[in-house]
Amino acid sequence: MTCYCYILECADGTYYTGWTTDPERRLKQHNKGIGARYTKTRRPVKLVYLEEQPDKIMALKRELAIKKMKRVQKSKLVGEGIQVNT
Repeated sequence: MTCYCYILECADGTYYTGWTTDPERRLKQHNKGIGARYTKTRRPVKLVYLEEQPDKIMALKRELAIKKMKRVQKSKLVGEGIQVNT
């Protein structure tokens, strides 16, 4: 099953990283306040980076790798804009 690793930009300018099998559905959940505790108080959020992964294991590993990055590195990744579909 194809999975995706994504980065959201929150209303306060911070980044949130996660993974999903359905990016559109997940973005809607975040903006309804049911996506994650972190994004619940930082709405609206927008999808700024999306990266396809072959399976859940790879998506989780990539999510962890991105979460370990410093903000500057995440900003560079977002600037490269690999496959944003919004």
